[in-house]
Amino acid sequence: MSLDWLDREVTTSAYLWRLERADGLALGFTSHDRDLVVEAFRYRAAPGMVPTSIALSDSLEIDNVEISGVMTSAAIAEADLDAGRWDGALLYISLIDWEQPDAEPLPLMCGEFGEIVRSGDSFRVEMLGATSFLDEPVAPLTSPTCRAEFGDHRCKLSLHRYQREGRISSVSGDQIGVDMLDGAAADFAFGSLRFLGGPNCGLSYAIIDGQGAVVRLADRPAQSATLGTRVLLTEGCNKNFATCRDRFANSVNFRGEPYLPGNDLLTRYPGA
Repeated sequence: MSLDWLDREVTTSAYLWRLERADGLALGFTSHDRDLVVEAFRYRAAPGMVPTSIALSDSLEIDNVEISGVMTSAAIAEADLDAGRWDGALLYISLIDWEQPDAEPLPLMCGEFGEIVRSGDSFRVEMLGATSFLDEPVAPLTSPTCRAEFGDHRCKLSLHRYQREGRISSVSGDQIGVDMLDGAAADFAFGSLRFLGGPNCGLSYAIIDGQGAVVRLADRPAQSATLGTRVLLTEGCNKNFATCRDRFANSVNFRGEPYLPGNDLLTRYPGA
């Protein structure tokens, strides 16, 4: 890769941002004043978006970076930020010679969105690089409840066996009725409801309770839910060993220590 264009007296470099949301939407932006097409992907001109300084190194230091800008693109809508559509989005930052957009760009950083802070029309995003995950504890803390997420690689259960699709039959605040539940709403407590249509399409909400054919969400949907909208419900687990053993027959994959004595055992007086 030739980087001679970085040594010119007059700079011809521009930043490229490629954003990929969890729902599959991909957007491209550039700090140049004109749109650029790189590798058959269009990057829209967004001069207001600037990253903090980025240093390339081979060390294992945490490589977080903050990106600030102004919502000049209709693709980054305020409603989508509030709804959480950009949470966990992937972001790739690279540098390009805008006089030679067909040349290979210089990759700078990749990671996922962390905290998003808005103030009026401005926003600031903390991007978590690959090495940020090295900050996690090496050994998990012990706990009486399961540390795995229902259906992940540690739980090993297939979520397809515990999902049901239906249509919204009633809406009342954070309570949503689904036509196919038939009194089984309680089975979906601690699970999730994902909208498959309507203005909330692609968004998922945690279910905290259920009764009859009505589930109660932890948060109200970002947009008003309409009757007849298709939804996908996924059962949940309260992470207790008895539930894992009796309901899901998955005690062999339980990631907790239900019978480990707690700290109170060490503080008991002899004979207590």
